[in-house]
Amino acid sequence: MTKLKVAGTWGGILEVELDSWTLTMLRDEVANRSGLDPESIKLICAGKILKADDGDDDPKTLAQLGIKENSKILSSRGAAPDEGKAIMAEEERSRRLSRLKAAATALSKRHVDGSLPMEDYNIELEDQGGQQVKFGSETDQSATMMGLMLHAKAKSLIETGLYVDALEVLAMAEESFLLCDPKILELVDNIPIMEIDIVWCYFLLRDLKCLSDAGFRLVKARKGLERSHGKDLSRVRLLQAGQCPELALYVRLELLEGVVAYHTGQNDKALNALKSAHAKLLQLQIPDETLSVVMGMGFHEKDAKRALRLNNKDIATSVDFLIEERAKRAQKHKDDLKRQKEIFEQKTYGVTPMNKAVDMQMLDRLVLIGYARDLAAESLRRHENDFQKALDALTSPEVNSSIQVYIESRKRKRQEQQVGITVDELVSMGFERGQATSALEVGGKREDIIQRLLSSPAANPGTASASGSAFTENGGATSSTNHEIVAEAKDSEMEDDTADEIPSNGEEEERDLEVEGDIADEIAKVDALSAYDINLDKEVEAINEYLVMLDASQDSG
Repeated sequence: MTKLKVAGTWGGILEVELDSWTLTMLRDEVANRSGLDPESIKLICAGKILKADDGDDDPKTLAQLGIKENSKILSSRGAAPDEGKAIMAEEERSRRLSRLKAAATALSKRHVDGSLPMEDYNIELEDQGGQQVKFGSETDQSATMMGLMLHAKAKSLIETGLYVDALEVLAMAEESFLLCDPKILELVDNIPIMEIDIVWCYFLLRDLKCLSDAGFRLVKARKGLERSHGKDLSRVRLLQAGQCPELALYVRLELLEGVVAYHTGQNDKALNALKSAHAKLLQLQIPDETLSVVMGMGFHEKDAKRALRLNNKDIATSVDFLIEERAKRAQKHKDDLKRQKEIFEQKTYGVTPMNKAVDMQMLDRLVLIGYARDLAAESLRRHENDFQKALDALTSPEVNSSIQVYIESRKRKRQEQQVGITVDELVSMGFERGQATSALEVGGKREDIIQRLLSSPAANPGTASASGSAFTENGGATSSTNHEIVAEAKDSEMEDDTADEIPSNGEEEERDLEVEGDIADEIAKVDALSAYDINLDKEVEAINEYLVMLDASQDSG
């Protein structure tokens, strides 16, 4: 039997036979547990609505539909058959989510496999001490990157009130994180925060059918936070130098724990959780006078509130924090500009035969040894960023010479493309090859180059020089060995005509720039404390609501 995780109209674990169960059987089982008509149930997996082939005598099994062990299935109430517009809207929504998943997959893959980067940002995972987490494998890195991107997008959907969409994106993020080594994720609190966000969506949708799943997730979240923050928050307090960034997160966690306890008849537990959440909420309230003092120093209200919350309302510490944050933003801007410059430089070098960008750290090492930057880059490009092989090639006079010939040829091609005329065309007009090459290097329009050559005292158009190609730049005759090198360079040139383009296994990669840009915008908003910077307006209302309900139940009892 295979286990599937179901959330939505009913939450829990289902055991199925992937090779024998059909979609209809799965829908009937979920509908039965949800207490709903099977015709009203829609099942969604990986952002796609699962559809059965009703006219097929031999319906596909769950395995044939791409469902695997531990797949996440979201069950939602579908539109009635006569509601055509609602069905179209649901299908459009499903397409949008599929595009989101595809774009996140493409972005994470390009960053991991070393393909030429198209974005001016990088995703990095840090532990509670602010140290970058080292990934064990490309699978770990890709899975974690994808999970982080999808989680960031889900948070923005929650902020805009699209809770059902957010749940589906969170399910995609969870699926990605499951592919990563659990030991890596134990170092950070992203997974516990994601569990809390999922239950928060359940609460905002007022979906009591998910209570069982909500309770299970909150237990996992509590354990995960304790592992990464330490018991009694000792570890996070030490690492954050006494700051209290996590209080708002624990307000939400304890509120949700209280709600689940209330709806499962555990009133005492609910009361304790809600009172604890309320006490933390009072800690986070900022007096108007204190806020005015910090704002009077030239800081925006939102930034001032955040700083005071994180620093126990201490004005001096909060101001120091804001100044430090401002300096960090300035440094980040400088780093971004540097990264953009590196990306532009990488593009000029092209990609390796395996479609990867030139490794800039390896390039810097070769330059420090004394090799020209473009020469070292081309050697790395040809040898898949293998430092030793690239160095061996550069120390070989013949190979080094062939690389130089290729680089000059590539430069000349680019110049020819810019001015609209080639060296061979100029030679065919009667100009010497050396003069033609020099004229192209100076640049200018086609007419300017020809006029410059005609004005040259040594110009003798009409009599093509047969010796121009028979001598090297230093005037010596080329040997047979050098002829072989030139031939080799030309062959390489033919193979690498698209070196400064961005090929992908011989085919141009089709990208969803709109969705990728949307993901990039969400990533750009994230910093080390974003997960803790929560607007608690809804939490305030919910805590008060449930405390009143508990008082009422005690009075009636």
